[in-house]
Amino acid sequence: MDILFGKTPAMLAARNKIERVAETDVPVLIQGESGTGKELCAQLLHTLSLRARGSLVKVSCPAIPHSLLETELFGYEKGAFTGAATTKLGRVEQAHNGTLFLDEVGSLDLNVQSKLLQVLQDGTFVRVGGHESRSIATRLVSAANSDLRTQVEAGTFRLDFLFRINAVTINLPSLRQRIADLPILVDYFIEHYSRVFRHTPELLSKSAMRLMQNYHWPGNIRQLENLIRSYVLIGSEDALVAELIPDQQRSGVTAEIDLSEPVSLKNITRQATHDLERQIILKVLQANSWNRQKTAKWLQISYRSLLYKLSEAGMPEVPPRPLRTASPKRAEHASNGVQPPSPVRTRLY
Repeated sequence: MDILFGKTPAMLAARNKIERVAETDVPVLIQGESGTGKELCAQLLHTLSLRARGSLVKVSCPAIPHSLLETELFGYEKGAFTGAATTKLGRVEQAHNGTLFLDEVGSLDLNVQSKLLQVLQDGTFVRVGGHESRSIATRLVSAANSDLRTQVEAGTFRLDFLFRINAVTINLPSLRQRIADLPILVDYFIEHYSRVFRHTPELLSKSAMRLMQNYHWPGNIRQLENLIRSYVLIGSEDALVAELIPDQQRSGVTAEIDLSEPVSLKNITRQATHDLERQIILKVLQANSWNRQKTAKWLQISYRSLLYKLSEAGMPEVPPRPLRTASPKRAEHASNGVQPPSPVRTRLY
């Protein structure tokens, strides 16, 4: 629970809501960017619910073609269409006495929304090609990574269906909005994948941690997990740092400008200058094998100014570690098929 939610106020609020509504049957809508942990929250809601003994049935709505979605959700009767040789239970029926999780619910078409609305209203549905109304008891949890109200205004989402699925709304913040939780998450993923790969890497340097804390994390926690998994497997900060350094290392300066409102030329110029300066410092650092004294001389600035600029930009102050090689003692253990004891790790928070 602590690892999933961290210590930031937004995540503590999400945790509090889950604990309050878990044992009820009210529909829950989980909102957040891709990679923020919506599926984990849905699993936790099911685990803490009175329906935990039943199945948690996930439906990835955009992954199923619209032409097949209705039969996937509600099943079909034998002979309903060409190729329907037997009766098939749909996902809704499979979730009887359990939890139905609709991931990316905003991609459902209006016809399917209408049939699901009936399930929420009176707990009944009809299989495709059937005539008999069937009753079901399930708890609906939905997830969305976009604003469903905008879709309502665009006419692609039913307002009455939205009201039904969000009796309680849980908002998950992006990783950049809960960056204070980053050290806890990093430490957790390192320990987890150290057990998975049976290999413990060196602790991340302070400069690498600062670089991660200054990164914008477009892929959120999923991106962080993938990055740490690679770090544990490879054992070098080099690849990790390369992933976090902006790709905009081009010969010219490109500034993203939002023209939906008046802009400040002074602020845009200052930001562009800051980005260009950061790129230049990084290249000179790499050219001088990360020797800060030499870098300061090459840039014709004082050593103290360089340290300040490195700290301000959240850039690594020391060279990434090379690939870690096993010590003779560890190699001897490996050759005997014996896993050496993991060293005691100092937590990062």
